[in-house]
Amino acid sequence: MPTLAPNLIVVLGPTASGKTQLGVYLARHYGGEILSADSRQVYKGLDLGSGKDLAEYQEIPYHLIDIVEPDSEYSVFHFQRDFFAAYQQVKQANRLPIMVGGTGLYIDAVTQNFQLSEVPVNQPLREHLAELSLEQLQQRLLQLKPQQHNSTDLTVRPRLVRAIEIAEADQTETQNKPQYPEISPLYLGIRWDRAILRKRITLRLKQRLEEGLIEEVQQLHQDGVSYEKLEFYGLEYRMVAQYLQHKLSYNDMFQKLNSQIHQFAKRQDTWFRKMERRGEVIHWLDPQHDLVAQAQSIIEPHLASLTA
Repeated sequence: MPTLAPNLIVVLGPTASGKTQLGVYLARHYGGEILSADSRQVYKGLDLGSGKDLAEYQEIPYHLIDIVEPDSEYSVFHFQRDFFAAYQQVKQANRLPIMVGGTGLYIDAVTQNFQLSEVPVNQPLREHLAELSLEQLQQRLLQLKPQQHNSTDLTVRPRLVRAIEIAEADQTETQNKPQYPEISPLYLGIRWDRAILRKRITLRLKQRLEEGLIEEVQQLHQDGVSYEKLEFYGLEYRMVAQYLQHKLSYNDMFQKLNSQIHQFAKRQDTWFRKMERRGEVIHWLDPQHDLVAQAQSIIEPHLASLTA
């Protein structure tokens, strides 16, 4: 359990819950800056599918969005390193840092001070793994790391190979880990009734398809991002890539994608519940009432430490 007074606001919740809108309002009201905690928003060009919603930010500075090319390797280690660099920058500018996101692993990497090391590409290992079947790869990863936070790592071959690479490196890693400041988070969570959230997810998916999601994925491929890499990004990019390869009809793509996003939202909620079980206090806000007023009533008593 954190012993420090809060020094970071964390706005979390499942996909389509309205995190960005609330985070931006709080940043505008308190003189803050947004630090994104989303595993796909770091990539340039992954806009509609990752839900960047950059138009909402307007004059609010944001970090950890559009920082790497779409064909780059980016891991939890990189996120943790980049987060703390941005966090120090925000604090030095006497601004309020506000983390916004739904990637539980990224949030935990910061708030729980994971001890991570950079894992470079291991080409000999990759060549060996290329000879194994998907089932053999799955068995190998589960032997190395039985608890998997992301089921996509077990179904998409590039993610599976990278996960094995990291897991094997973790077993032999001896170098010194970077030292980061201790984070004491003030968690604000947005939790909708499940039936309402399902409607919001489906509506947002329809809107993003109308706004050009298919064209976005098509452009990424034309710019050199392989279909295999698009599979790595999961959800929207995986399903639309399959549609573009004529593996799925439009209707099948929509139905499968809609279902998978609903499942993803459940996994996010499971992660947040796991955080609570280990003792984290998440102040759940009711989005059917005044979100801003609820958030401000929680933040105000801690404002001195948050802005220190």
